[in-house]
Amino acid sequence: MASLESTLPKALPATFMKEITNDFSINQELGRSVFGTVYKGVLPGGGGMIAVKRLAENAPVPFGITFETEVTNLMALKHENIVELVHYCHEAQKKVVQHNGRYVIVDVIESCLCYKYLPNGSLDKHLYADTPSMINWDTRFKIIKGICQGLHFLHKDLNLDTERGPLIHMNLVPNSIWLDDNWVPKIADFGLSRLFGKEQTRMYTVNVKGYNGYMAPEYLYRGEISTMSDIYSLGMLILEITTGEKNCAVSEDRSARKFVDNVHQNLKTDEQIIHKYPSLGPNGLQQVRACIVIGLKCVEVDRSKRPTIVDIVDKLNGKRVPILDLA
Repeated sequence: MASLESTLPKALPATFMKEITNDFSINQELGRSVFGTVYKGVLPGGGGMIAVKRLAENAPVPFGITFETEVTNLMALKHENIVELVHYCHEAQKKVVQHNGRYVIVDVIESCLCYKYLPNGSLDKHLYADTPSMINWDTRFKIIKGICQGLHFLHKDLNLDTERGPLIHMNLVPNSIWLDDNWVPKIADFGLSRLFGKEQTRMYTVNVKGYNGYMAPEYLYRGEISTMSDIYSLGMLILEITTGEKNCAVSEDRSARKFVDNVHQNLKTDEQIIHKYPSLGPNGLQQVRACIVIGLKCVEVDRSKRPTIVDIVDKLNGKRVPILDLA
């Protein structure tokens, strides 16, 4: 079996990263994440485009770990609904900075991850009522199913015939879902992800990082990580995609329970759903209803009451799933 080093994409120099992004110009920005900024990279000689994620120098976890985690985990992932890593850059450069009133030369690591370019950008640019390219229900349902299939791969398919356990993403938010030209979603931004051992079901951390409104309560308050951490985040994503409303968590409501309660109250009957989506046919109505049930079950405060990703995919495919038929 080939080693990780032999299968890694070729490293590109920092000067090339600057050249193709116009020195990381704001005009080339595609989006921002907790770890850095994504730019459109225009390859020379009509070679097409790539998406370049430049990791921030002050990333919220130890910088080298972030880069190594994301590169290592991405190399193991080959799936239609997972973003594809094509190149990377990890190069020390000299930089003049001010320190105690003097200018000193320090080594700064320029780290970039280069992905296959996805023309529709990140999900948050198309999701909400105030976005210029708000998408219809059929596209929303396609995106929900694709995200769930990608997460099924991370939680279930990675450990088939290996000693690996599930990969927990830990950062499922709208700006970590990228969309290709056919609106196929790709899960991106693996900087916080954790790869479990074969028999491992949970771990704990004191370094809790992520976006308010998407972190599961047991992770937010106790540092507990499991597949159910991702299921909670997925539930918030599904509710946002289904309703077109933004999860606006605040410091007094870091788990966005007010958002969840509003969905439960405003979309609990078929009449309320039809009022929101007046052009829905019977099949579309059933899809919306299923997504609301799934989303609300995923964001249960008690992790034991949440469905698994297998339950969710089965429900989206029209199967009867007891845990999701009770809501």
